[in-house]
Amino acid sequence: MNSQDAQTIIALAALAANADGNQGEPERASIAAAASRLGLPAEDGRLQQALQGTGDVAMLAHALSSDEARVAAYDVAAAVCHADGALNARESAFLAALSRELGALPGLSESAETLGAAAQAVSTPPDVAGQPTTATDAYILDQAMLAGAAELLPHRLAGMAILPLQLRMVYTIGQRQGQQFDMSQAKDLAAVLGIGAAGHMMEGIVRGVLGSVGRGVLGGLLGGATGAAAGVAVTFATTYALGHAAEQYYAQGRKLSTADLKALFTRFQGEAATIFPKVEARIRNLSTGTNLGSILGGFAR
Repeated sequence: MNSQDAQTIIALAALAANADGNQGEPERASIAAAASRLGLPAEDGRLQQALQGTGDVAMLAHALSSDEARVAAYDVAAAVCHADGALNARESAFLAALSRELGALPGLSESAETLGAAAQAVSTPPDVAGQPTTATDAYILDQAMLAGAAELLPHRLAGMAILPLQLRMVYTIGQRQGQQFDMSQAKDLAAVLGIGAAGHMMEGIVRGVLGSVGRGVLGGLLGGATGAAAGVAVTFATTYALGHAAEQYYAQGRKLSTADLKALFTRFQGEAATIFPKVEARIRNLSTGTNLGSILGGFAR
C-alpha cells in the first residue's frame, strides 16, 4: 500500500459517509473537514465528487494498487456505512457496487460478519429491566474503560465497537432514569455533542483501519495519531463525558438546553482527563482479556 492508495481510500470513505443520502450541508462540511485532517485536500476532485454524491466507485476501486489496499478500502467504506446502525437501500447498493469492483478478496466475509454485529448492537436497545439505578457512576466508568480497551484491540475493525457501546450506554442510562424512548433518540443526544456525526465516524474508522495496515507509509499522511494507543485517552474521556451528560439530561427530564449539554460535556471531559491516569493500567489489562466479539455481544453489563 502507498500514499496514493491511502488518499483513494479516504475518498471512498467520504463517498460512503455520503451514501445514505441524508447528509445536509453541515454533515458534508464535517466529512470534508475530516478528509482534510486525514490528508486529502479539500480541493481534491475525488473528495468534491464524493461530497456531491457523484463519485465513481469503479474508478476509485480500480485505482488501488494491491489486495491489502482493496481489503482496507472495503473495511473502511463498510464500517462507515454500518456505524450508525442497519444499512438503508442506498448504502447497501453502494457497498454491493464497491464489492463487485474490488473482486473476490480474502477477509471480506469476516468484515461483513463483524460489521453486521456492530449494526445490530446500534439498532437493538439492551434489556435493562430490573437493573439498579444507584450505580450509574460506576456503570459509566466501566463503559468508558471498556470503550478505551476497544481502542487497544488488534482487530482492524475494533473501533467499530465504540459507537455502539456509547449509544447503548446512553440508552441504558435513560431507561434507568425512567425515560421511555428508542435508540434513535439516544443517537440524537450523542449527535448534539458531536458524537456519531458522519465526519467524526469516518475519521476514527480511517485512522483505525489504515493505521493498522500501513504505519510506515501512512504515518506521515495521517499524522501522529494513527496508533490505537493514541486514541485511548480521548475515547475514555468522550465516553465518560457522554455518560455523565446523559445522566444529568435525563435526571432533569430532558429539559437541558443544547448549550447546557455542551457545557456539561466539556466539564466532564476535563474530569475524565484527571481520572484517566488512575485507570489506564486497568484499561490495558481489560484489553488483554477482551475481544471484539465479546464487546459487540455484551454491552448491557
